[in-house]
Amino acid sequence: MCLRLFVYIILFFLFVSCSETKYVSEGCYLLDDVEVKLDGKYANIDMDKMKSRVRQNGNSRWFSALKIPLATYSLSGRDTTKWINRTLRSMGEPPVIYDSVRTARSALDLTAELSNSGFLRAWVDVETKKKQKKIDVTYVLHPGQLYYINNMSYDIGDSVISQLLCMDDSANWGLKPGMQFSVERLDKERKRISDVLADNGFYKFNKDYITYSADSTIGTNLVDLSLVLHPYRSNDGSYALHPRYKVNTVNYASGDTGDGNIKLKKSVMENNTFIRPGHYYSANDLQKTYNHFGRLQAVRYTNVGFRENVDSLSLDCDIQISMNKPSTISFQPEGTNTAGDFGAAASLTYQNRNLFHGSEVFSIELRGAYEAIRGLEGYANENFEEYSVETSLLFPRFIAPFLSSRFRRRTTATSEVSLLYDLQNRPEYHRRVLSVAWRYKWSDSNRNDRYQIDLIDLNYVFMPWISDTFRKDYLEDENSRNAILRYNYEDLFIMRLGMGYAYNNGLYAIKANVETAGNMLGLGAKLFNFSKNSEGQYSLFNIAYAQYVKADFDFTWNMQFDYNNSLVWHFGFGIAYPYGNSKILPFEKRYFSGGANSVRGWSVRGLGPGTYIGRDGNIDFINQTGDMKLDFNMEYRAHLFWKLNGALFVDAGNIWTLRNYDDQPGGQFNLRDFWKQLAVSYGFGVRLNFDYFILRFDFGMKAINPAYTGRDQYPIIQPKLNRDLTFHFAVGLPF
Repeated sequence: MCLRLFVYIILFFLFVSCSETKYVSEGCYLLDDVEVKLDGKYANIDMDKMKSRVRQNGNSRWFSALKIPLATYSLSGRDTTKWINRTLRSMGEPPVIYDSVRTARSALDLTAELSNSGFLRAWVDVETKKKQKKIDVTYVLHPGQLYYINNMSYDIGDSVISQLLCMDDSANWGLKPGMQFSVERLDKERKRISDVLADNGFYKFNKDYITYSADSTIGTNLVDLSLVLHPYRSNDGSYALHPRYKVNTVNYASGDTGDGNIKLKKSVMENNTFIRPGHYYSANDLQKTYNHFGRLQAVRYTNVGFRENVDSLSLDCDIQISMNKPSTISFQPEGTNTAGDFGAAASLTYQNRNLFHGSEVFSIELRGAYEAIRGLEGYANENFEEYSVETSLLFPRFIAPFLSSRFRRRTTATSEVSLLYDLQNRPEYHRRVLSVAWRYKWSDSNRNDRYQIDLIDLNYVFMPWISDTFRKDYLEDENSRNAILRYNYEDLFIMRLGMGYAYNNGLYAIKANVETAGNMLGLGAKLFNFSKNSEGQYSLFNIAYAQYVKADFDFTWNMQFDYNNSLVWHFGFGIAYPYGNSKILPFEKRYFSGGANSVRGWSVRGLGPGTYIGRDGNIDFINQTGDMKLDFNMEYRAHLFWKLNGALFVDAGNIWTLRNYDDQPGGQFNLRDFWKQLAVSYGFGVRLNFDYFILRFDFGMKAINPAYTGRDQYPIIQPKLNRDLTFHFAVGLPF
């Protein structure tokens, strides 16, 4: 069978290769391969930027190897009146025909880019290689010698501007002797100066007032450079010093037709306005004003304009604010599928975006769900019902004392209070959850950073009813008594404090979270001598409280090769330790492995801990959890065609317990052996990218299964689809 499959693959690629030139006319050539290479090694040349200057590239390749879009187009017939031919052509990609004019222009663009990078005497050769009706093009870069700045001078005839830029101190110069000479550096210095002046009252200044003069005749690879800042040119053609403006007044007006009232408190508008009367005009303050108004959910859009007072060199600022509808009601039905049990859910949400006329967002959501549970025996009812009500109030600012006004204005913050009551009725038990939380989220001037503090997070878990069958089989029977299971079906109180940090610049993404629970209650228990239950735990109102510490770290690195191809690396680590009043973590805080965002060769909660093998399908969702998690992921992503993307991935990881639990044999972490217990899977995925959301279909195959020994430990050697293949459907990318 494997030999037959191999023969089919070879025949397919031979067919694709032969059909690529089906629609290439006589005398023309299919542009097969394009390469940009150097005639030597130059550490200062960005080859990705050089490749982007090529005006014509060959047909796109799936995973940088297969021209499937071209092959799809070539499968079409010449009769375009037939729907199948039109469909194949619309799905595929026509052949890229070699264009000698665009090739010549690409060589000129590459030469110019080298010159702009400091290689002033560079040139580019073009080599072509024809084979039947295909052609390969190679651009050979000859950079020559790299030029450096020898002397740097500034010609600024305005003493005010010179003082602002600190031109008397060379340490403030953006261009210095010894630097690589490049157009990018020169433009960066023009922008730096323009930004400084635009933030210090020079309302009409732009970088076109800055030019350079360069002399490269002084040495073999040295340039004398002079920056010239030209005087201001007025409408009548005369020259003068650049005018410097102060803000005179700030006025607010409604941008809504037919309604002249702005339904926002004046203090809220002023706190989100960074343009101040009596201060010099600042482009940065203007942008911050737009940013802060833009995050107010009560505001639809904002327009900021300035009126110039020529005589007084001042500006009147007019801010037009258009408001959103104050309240909305939405209804959302959904289908559910929990471990093969189908059901339905629906939610009704009311939202008020301007509750106290300060863009406070109040929302209340009612949700109901129902599932028909199969495979349960010995229970009177086999249905699952859930009803919940959740309400929250979000303030678009810090609601906290002892914070300076400078810090409040420098950050964009939200304060949120929320309340949740959730009612779950299952055949095995009834469960109630009451949660109250107060949290802060903010970012500073560097918008790549995000911070969060969960100042108060109270959770009360109440079990009003447990069926006799479930209690007898799992909670009280001495032969099957499960400590982890029993702990998670008792009333429990969790009082936690958490902190989080996130950073994302498009290339790297970091997430870190730390939380702890029960410490304040533990201190109170000792001070006020709380009573203890039969398990020796301190209790508050006859309810034991949880005590633990937990930390999570997540790192993602996106290596973007080009617009269509990238390689993404991911590392995830989490650890939690119960102590004091707890010997076991609450179920919601325990880690699990497998699923669409973990090791994709296993289903959710289907892997670990360690070498543990599930024995009871009814309670393995409890047993296959742990106190520690490790994930390694590598995923190659490629754009295929239309909105279709593909991925190839390899995942590794597992979970472990920090304590030795009798009900989880083989699950405890051991520093010497943990690497032997890493599960490995591989697979491919198909993604539909609709811009606003991504539908993901991943197929994972087990490669190394630590739960077994011998040949069964390595299913990659003898894979079985019914045993090793797992399908995942998800919304969004895995990391």
